[in-house]
Amino acid sequence: MSKHFTRELVAEQAIILDSPQVTHEVDRSFELPKGLYVATVGLYLGFLAVMAAGLSSPGLIIPMVIFTLFIVAGFGLPAVWIRMAPEHRGRNMSWAKLVRDGIATHTGRVTARDAAVQVLILPVLIFCWGVTTVTIAALV
Repeated sequence: MSKHFTRELVAEQAIILDSPQVTHEVDRSFELPKGLYVATVGLYLGFLAVMAAGLSSPGLIIPMVIFTLFIVAGFGLPAVWIRMAPEHRGRNMSWAKLVRDGIATHTGRVTARDAAVQVLILPVLIFCWGVTTVTIAALV
């Protein structure tokens, strides 16, 4: 069934190798094309611009500046993080590659159109909400 091997027998037959050098591959890219991130930031900042223009008040200057700083920091810090050492080979996916291959999500592979809709649906709704709010305020 089983056979007991002594240490000496194992040491005689064993081939001892140096331990492998494990290199950790760092990928800090967020995969999607930069255009989707730029559109997201643009829509969030557009919402703030619409609200600041439509509901202008001296009391709203500081909150609008703070919100703008939060948005810039929220997207700027990951942009800086991508460029940190150690260098990595991961790059954002090009739009052509996204159109050709799609992207894998938790629920399966989706097309470029579906990925863009998933990424931009909330920023577009927030921007439209701002335009609607300012329109209602102007009419009332």
